[in-house]
Amino acid sequence: MFRILVVDDDKNTRILLKAVLEAEKYTVFTAENGEAALDIMDREHIDLVVLDVMMPKMDGYEFTQNLRENQNNLPILMISAKQLPEDKRRGFIVGTDDYITKPIDEEEMLLRIKALLRRAQIASERRLTVGSVVLDYDAFTVSRGGETQELPQKEFMLLYKLLSYPGKIFTRIQLMDEIWGAESNTGWETVTVHIGRLRKRFEGWNEFEIVSVRGLGYKAIKNV
Repeated sequence: MFRILVVDDDKNTRILLKAVLEAEKYTVFTAENGEAALDIMDREHIDLVVLDVMMPKMDGYEFTQNLRENQNNLPILMISAKQLPEDKRRGFIVGTDDYITKPIDEEEMLLRIKALLRRAQIASERRLTVGSVVLDYDAFTVSRGGETQELPQKEFMLLYKLLSYPGKIFTRIQLMDEIWGAESNTGWETVTVHIGRLRKRFEGWNEFEIVSVRGLGYKAIKNV
């Protein structure tokens, strides 16, 4: 049974989300701000956090940054009424795993939670399987049958990220921030170059493909 912590300063939102998540058989804890959430995490094992941004005492950005600075990789789904690109970008820079805007589409939220929990399980195992293809995070290798390719670190991390979220579109800026770091001086064109190298490496590997989404970025498609 997965244990989810809902952090939102609005009581009605906490009640609603708790009911929606419990209907899906999750165990749910609630907190009204980041400080209260940290107190709960001191006492309880939590698998995922659903997190509002604008809260008193400690907001969602501060909470996320606090966890990441302490090497806590707990999956975080950030929820906010803020819809501007710079608001979402700030969320990803401080370390959120996903971001959706209010008003909340409950079905979309549940799908994103399932994807994040699946990704967390993959991360703990440090291996990702796509049909007969195996990505080994510790060795930076991609194997199929008797063939193994050892990739440069950034290429591997880029492929691993895309295949961990099949069908999800990532912008070049998102990928730059998450893989090269928000403080990197490298331009987003680097992502395009690395995508090109990956496509060339795995040309003829029909288990997956990397698709360009015009005007947005890239996504991986699983064909198995």
